[in-house]
Amino acid sequence: MAGTVNKVILIGHLGDEVKMHYFEGGNAIGRFPIATNETYTNRQTGERITNTEWHNIVVRNKLAEICEKYLTKGDKVYVEGRLKNRQYEVDGQKRYTTEIQVQDMTFLSTKKDPAAMGRPAEQPLSGNPASPTGAAPQVNQTPMNDDDDLPF
Repeated sequence: MAGTVNKVILIGHLGDEVKMHYFEGGNAIGRFPIATNETYTNRQTGERITNTEWHNIVVRNKLAEICEKYLTKGDKVYVEGRLKNRQYEVDGQKRYTTEIQVQDMTFLSTKKDPAAMGRPAEQPLSGNPASPTGAAPQVNQTPMNDDDDLPF
């Protein structure tokens, strides 16, 4: 391969609220942690083990403001970005952190303002014939034979 790649894709849950920081000129930066889980079964004990990894997420400008408005702790998100290592100093000691600089993001579940996400809170996700939402009626299907394992 001629070039290099720095790309991260995560699907996880927010571990805290989005913390915003505004700068002169209207720029903004938002930071929040995302938790991803790995679950496996220990072969010797049969015990189910879950390991959680925490990732520091950084979003900028308009995307940061959208995240602050719609995301809350526990929401599930898809994040695409790149790794960025950063160094800072606290009380004379150098500290290091690795962050994911977000380039693309999709909200997989949110708890805030469902009306702004494209549907009223009381509107069902699937329509029925008596629904005033104007959704297409459900089609009745013939029942499947219980003796046959094939769906066709």
